[in-house]
Amino acid sequence: MRFDPPLEEGRLLRRYKRFLADIETTTGELLTIHCPNTGSMLNCMVEGGQVWFSRSNDPKRKLPGTWEISETPQGRLACVNTGRANGLVEEALRSGLISELNGFTGLKREVPYGQENSRIDFRLDYPDGPAYVEVKSVTLGFDGTPVAAFPDAVTQRGAKHLRELASLAREGVRAVQLYCVNLSGIDAVRPAQEIDPGYAAALREARAAGLRCWPMVCA
Repeated sequence: MRFDPPLEEGRLLRRYKRFLADIETTTGELLTIHCPNTGSMLNCMVEGGQVWFSRSNDPKRKLPGTWEISETPQGRLACVNTGRANGLVEEALRSGLISELNGFTGLKREVPYGQENSRIDFRLDYPDGPAYVEVKSVTLGFDGTPVAAFPDAVTQRGAKHLRELASLAREGVRAVQLYCVNLSGIDAVRPAQEIDPGYAAALREARAAGLRCWPMVCA
């Protein structure tokens, strides 16, 4: 994935009200930009640390830019724009970079499914039946380890998605949970039991039902 125009650099002053961040650009400009991340962003940012943002020229937008990448307290780089994960995965799918999912004849996004009124990120069609692929963006890392964790906050929605995928897997439908790792220096992912034990339990149950779980390292 390439940013066009290229990202601009700044320094984080503060994040607040979940969706807002104040930054200072390299030219000394003070901006309030959009923070496109609903999680806690634990270990993902440090006040005074470097950030990179995309600037918008759309006059209808209230904020001039979107926070894309952050320097973490450990000196890693994290793509904090969770909306980028699906774009990266689609690019990888269409380029044949996820060999386990190659050979599909059709790709649809945001398809309704399940008994809890969910939408799957990707439904891939194959001659022998569909595959349902849910994507989660992973940015939580810790000192001294190449293993990231998910989630960074309690997520009832994430647990619901696991239940839906587990139901599909029990019916013999191919169901995949793909963890898109948008944090540098990482080569594995684990459930964040210490943050959301409910999600970790739902993941264990879903895997026992046949859910396939794969990390995709993008950073």
